[in-house]
Amino acid sequence: MVKFIGFMLLWNLVGNPFLALIILLAVLYFIDRRYVGIFPSIARPFRRARQSSRLRTQISLNPNDVSSKFELARLLAERKKFREAQELLLQIGDRYEQSAEYWVDLGYANIKLGQLEEGESQMLRGLEINQRVQYGQPYLRLAEGFRQSDRDKSLHYLHEFKEIQSSSSEAYYLLGSMYKALGQNTEAKQAFTESIDVYRSLPRYKKRQERGWAVRSFFGRIS
Repeated sequence: MVKFIGFMLLWNLVGNPFLALIILLAVLYFIDRRYVGIFPSIARPFRRARQSSRLRTQISLNPNDVSSKFELARLLAERKKFREAQELLLQIGDRYEQSAEYWVDLGYANIKLGQLEEGESQMLRGLEINQRVQYGQPYLRLAEGFRQSDRDKSLHYLHEFKEIQSSSSEAYYLLGSMYKALGQNTEAKQAFTESIDVYRSLPRYKKRQERGWAVRSFFGRIS
């Protein structure tokens, strides 16, 4: 109702319903990005593209720059270019033999490329080096990877994730989403509730970062 009234007021003010709708959406987007954090950042894809371009230039000038290759591989994975990310990671494997971050990133790329067993082995190798690498997110990625082919294994990795991550609203939201995808509705609602409870217990400065996940959890719990 409030949005409708705001839209009608803007329509009367600017005299054009389409312009009024654009202004209203822009205001809602700004409020969300400032106070909630549900909508994705419009600027983020452009920042990634600029960073990728800079790193490619750097690598072309210095083909032995392994740190730039590692950073570029991560950006490519975020953009779902997993084949190119995998190729870059394989080029620098001898320099990151003892890096947990390297092995879980390579494993994730292979899992997304459908190479489940190889990807699982690599991610577990990273977790052996550092069980808390990336705050337990590799367990969620393993759970997602095996969601269709091995439900028991997927649930096992969700349990492993829950053992590690207990202080993040985002983590419990992701956990609830995975439980929901597996048809574990009771466990999903419990995870969403825990996400909201964690958010309420956070100090004020931390709530800004986690508010969007708490809102998602609220709607996930009632859906």
